[in-house]
Amino acid sequence: MRRFVAAAIFMTLSGPAAADALTDAVAADTPYLVALYTHLHANPEVSFQEVETSARMAAELKKAGFVVTTGVGKTGVVAVLKNGDGPVVMLRADMDGLPVTEETGLPYASKKTIQVPGVGTSGVMHACGHDIHMASMVGAARRLAATKGEWSGTLVVIMQPAEERGGGARDMLADGLYARFPKPAHVIGLHDSATLPAGTLGISDGYVMANVDSVDIDVKGKGGHGAYPHTTKDPIVLASRIVGALQTLISRELDPQTPAVVTVGAFNAGTKHNIISDGAHLQLTVRSYSDETRQFLIDGIKRIVRGEAIAAGMPEELMPVVNVADEFTPATYNTPIQTGVLKEAFVARFGADKVKPYKPEMGGEDFSRFYREDKSIESTLFRVGAVKQSTYDAAGGDPTKLPSLHSSKFAPDPEPTIRTGVEAMVTAARAVLGKR
Repeated sequence: MRRFVAAAIFMTLSGPAAADALTDAVAADTPYLVALYTHLHANPEVSFQEVETSARMAAELKKAGFVVTTGVGKTGVVAVLKNGDGPVVMLRADMDGLPVTEETGLPYASKKTIQVPGVGTSGVMHACGHDIHMASMVGAARRLAATKGEWSGTLVVIMQPAEERGGGARDMLADGLYARFPKPAHVIGLHDSATLPAGTLGISDGYVMANVDSVDIDVKGKGGHGAYPHTTKDPIVLASRIVGALQTLISRELDPQTPAVVTVGAFNAGTKHNIISDGAHLQLTVRSYSDETRQFLIDGIKRIVRGEAIAAGMPEELMPVVNVADEFTPATYNTPIQTGVLKEAFVARFGADKVKPYKPEMGGEDFSRFYREDKSIESTLFRVGAVKQSTYDAAGGDPTKLPSLHSSKFAPDPEPTIRTGVEAMVTAARAVLGKR
């Protein structure tokens, strides 16, 4: 609990004057940050190709007074600002865009394209709001650097690549993030929300995002003419049985109070009406929270696949092959103590009506790896509302009527979203840093 003494001091000593000073300073910086945002939005780069983006982030952080290292985990950026005794606090934003063709109609909409293997030409878009994250983090870094007389400790700001592929945090850690740079006692990240109105925050403790596994199943068979099925071993029929049986993992084997998802996202087989193919291919996304549930699902998938193949009379040499991809994204866990401190600081700063509990999701975020690497670290990922208020009101707050993250039509309301993001991140950092 000693590391949180600073938080109590911060909340006691800060008041209307401090709040107004932060509000005024962020408001003055917002036009610059919105211009930065529109530049980033118009020039997205996909995972591990964030060359121009990381160069811009490095330049911004150097200008703010940080000591900057580039090329960490391929295209990652690490910026360090030492400011006397106190805890090491790491703030994280992610940088990569998605292979999505933008349909927002914005004047600064991305017109960039990329060649996707096996797909062809695709647009590139910041459809998950990582441009909002970067602009907000630059603003927070500038504000914290300009107010070094008000806090003590060490700030580590990272701009992380490849969140969308689940490999960026892993590769930065493997490249010595905790060995080459000051190791944090606290890690804090923000993520925009496509369901909360701009100007609001979402925060909850415990599991807030899921384990994400990609599973491929190669179903083998013995092909032949569709008129003579008795001479074949039909992989489409077997694969269909597998799809149906997989649903019982959730509906009949898992405790109903344990969240989990097994979705078959792709089923590919065959070439013609009257040909029974030699194989079928299934692609699954598997979601869970705990490591135990994750292992239960993976083991269950393998058991069901083999069992259905045996029931179909498949010989051993035609047993299906299950492959679990190594781009696993662990569940994001918000540690209760730090998250409680940040929530109190947010309520004091923004008011209780602007700070919402955030319902856990089955989406994934590799921010989780920074805590998972060393569970003595305190960790919190909070949400910043990004929906224009009039759009939110027109939808009646119904998330099904709003463009979701990864949608080609997702368009944050930049000014209030970035302003709130900066103020929230500064507030969060000061809540756990030492006080001068």
